[in-house]
Amino acid sequence: MESLISLVNKIQRACTALGDHGEGSSLPTLWDSLPAIAVVGGQVCPLIPDFESSSGKSSVLESVVGKDFLPRGAGIVTRRPLVLQLHRIDEGKEYAEFMHLPKKKFTDFAAVRKEISDETDRETGPSSKVISTVPIHLSIFSPNVVNLTLVDLPGLTKVAVDGQPESIVQDIENMVRSFIEKPNCIILAISPANQDLATSDAIKISREVDPKGDRTFGVLTKIDLMDQGTNAVDILEGRGYKLRYPWVGVVNRSQADINKSVDMIAARRRERDYFKSTPEYSHLTERMGSEYLGKMLSKHLEVVIKSRIPGLQSLITKTISELETELSRLGKPVAADAGGKLYMIMEICRAFDQTFKEHLDGTRSGGEKVNSVFDNQFPAAIKRLQFDKHLSMDNVRKLITEADGYQPHLIAPEQGYRRLIESCLVSIRGPAEAAVDAVHSILKDLIHKSIGETSELKQYPTLRVEVSGAAVDSLDRMRDESRKATLLLVDMESGYLTVEFFRKLPQDSEKGGNPTHSIFDRYNDAYLRRIGSNVLSYVNMVCAGLRNSIPKSIVYCQVREAKRSLLDIFFTELGQKEMSKLSKLLDEDPAVQQRRTSIAKRLELYRSAQTDIEAVAWSK
Repeated sequence: MESLISLVNKIQRACTALGDHGEGSSLPTLWDSLPAIAVVGGQVCPLIPDFESSSGKSSVLESVVGKDFLPRGAGIVTRRPLVLQLHRIDEGKEYAEFMHLPKKKFTDFAAVRKEISDETDRETGPSSKVISTVPIHLSIFSPNVVNLTLVDLPGLTKVAVDGQPESIVQDIENMVRSFIEKPNCIILAISPANQDLATSDAIKISREVDPKGDRTFGVLTKIDLMDQGTNAVDILEGRGYKLRYPWVGVVNRSQADINKSVDMIAARRRERDYFKSTPEYSHLTERMGSEYLGKMLSKHLEVVIKSRIPGLQSLITKTISELETELSRLGKPVAADAGGKLYMIMEICRAFDQTFKEHLDGTRSGGEKVNSVFDNQFPAAIKRLQFDKHLSMDNVRKLITEADGYQPHLIAPEQGYRRLIESCLVSIRGPAEAAVDAVHSILKDLIHKSIGETSELKQYPTLRVEVSGAAVDSLDRMRDESRKATLLLVDMESGYLTVEFFRKLPQDSEKGGNPTHSIFDRYNDAYLRRIGSNVLSYVNMVCAGLRNSIPKSIVYCQVREAKRSLLDIFFTELGQKEMSKLSKLLDEDPAVQQRRTSIAKRLELYRSAQTDIEAVAWSK
């Protein structure tokens, strides 16, 4: 079963490879939530370029690893954070890998040291003394290491020297703080025993971010270089400066040993011998030395990781949900082949068409406005025509007289009746056309609303414009057909009168009047008034019928047809388009494509981490 530290190392490498820094996320990143050990210490003073002026931070790391691999020198040697992941392997030759050179294995650790320097220069510039927050990621695989993750940070300094910016002191401190302020960071504070602990840069900054010392481990270096007659027992036993965890003393190689390339195995053996043979430290031998330090840190890191598993699982679950939501919002990636593109466009258009239908059918709002045209707008427009004014005494007399011509009517003025009715009915064309246009405007608004509500169309601006244009063109054609059909209903009423209506009208004789009177005095007021009244009754009867038939015509020609064949012509043209034109329709913003790919990879990472962590958690 994979160890917890190995699992965390794997997740951290994946996070780094994907750049999982949480842009656009309200949640903490997985990387920030994983425990890690940050190594903090002072740097070699460039004004005193000797071995004794540094905290021995690099030597401690090399002792834990058992290899010479870190650049050395005076001044700022570590100018970028080095994320060092140690992987214990059962057998085989030890090697190193850099994240920026994933396919290259380094078996020569002198080459590792050179690559660290070269990669630092690539970021900060050659011969530069500035620093960068961009980390270098190095993994070392060896049967001689413990599973561990360490972050080597630039050494703290108190003064800028020639070639360094004035802000270098604060810049380094800010960088160190950005790591060790995180609650999941374990601080490895390196301090030299041959200097006053009160002046230790590592202890000072550790105390500021971790005042109780709950996550700080103190490492005391250069114990063998203390003045004669002095020792570090009080500190190592926790009396000089108390931390929650016991101090660990180490004896690093001397500068002479480094110059002579004394190997780490011999150095570790001599370190053990020093603590055993020195009376002041012999009782502390079991918890002293770099070998013990590595094992102790590995065991502690595993305990911390285990305690963080519930929180990690919660974070991963929340982040997966957030990423899935974001991925869904961004939509599917564009297909590569013509068939896939065509199918994708058709599916998007169907989604839009379904949304449009839902507006009309009442699942979404908007369709009720069509009914309002028929119930309110159209009847009100007919009422405003004021037929009674059109059938005034003077107008009736004028039209009746004109219709008779040189030959006055004998019984009833039939041609006059027809002219009066036609002149009234023709005015209904205006309200009828207005109803057609009102429904057309409503349908266009629903088109634009449905376009905005179809999330897939937001991805592809060109397709959105094309679909919108095609839908509006279809509505325009339907409006024209609807106008023809609606006006035809009005014209049919004008072209053929309902004879039965007039046959049922009462005659003068039935009322006891004198039928011959109208022959000689056919244009008197009473006679004309009765004609106007008869025409108005007929026109009202026709209007009552048109109030029912015109909405039916509009719904049939516009609403029903829009639901049935809104994009039929567009689909026909779509099937004839070449691959290049289909691709133009799916012209997604490259930034969206990149965002989707990035989120998909992050989602895969978090799902994989979820599976791995659950497997390890259940096995414990």
